Amino acid sequence: MYQNILIPVAPDQGDVAHESLAVARELAGEGAKITAVSVVEQVPLYMSADVPAGLIDQTRADIAASLEEVLKDAPDVTRLVVSGHAPSTIVQMARDNAYDLIVIRSHRPGLQDFFLGSTAARVVRHAGTCVHVIR
Repeated sequence: MYQNILIPVAPDQGDVAHESLAVARELAGEGAKITAVSVVEQVPLYMSADVPAGLIDQTRADIAASLEEVLKDAPDVTRLVVSGHAPSTIVQMARDNAYDLIVIRSHRPGLQDFFLGSTAARVVRHAGTCVHVIR
């Protein structure tokens, strides 16, 4: 059983986070710590001048509120909203915080995924820990 579990929650798919949480609870050992994280993509520097003031902070606040709402019945789950490129941020968080399991959702791959790859696929390829993919 796992003791330190990370659940990435895509900002646009918070409504299905309960499924990831249920899987994490099934795989968790007694006293396990579960953390849900949403990654806000960083605005490229060359575009930052065109982004209205306060929009990035408002977006982070909206995502945090959404994550809080989705996990309102799970007070034991730590919630985080971080900035970065989702796949690399998730992998780096797992390394830096000694997560022993990542529970991540995947979608049915579309044509763009064959060229670019999905977040879940990139996490699976680069994570140095166990990854459980939910489809």
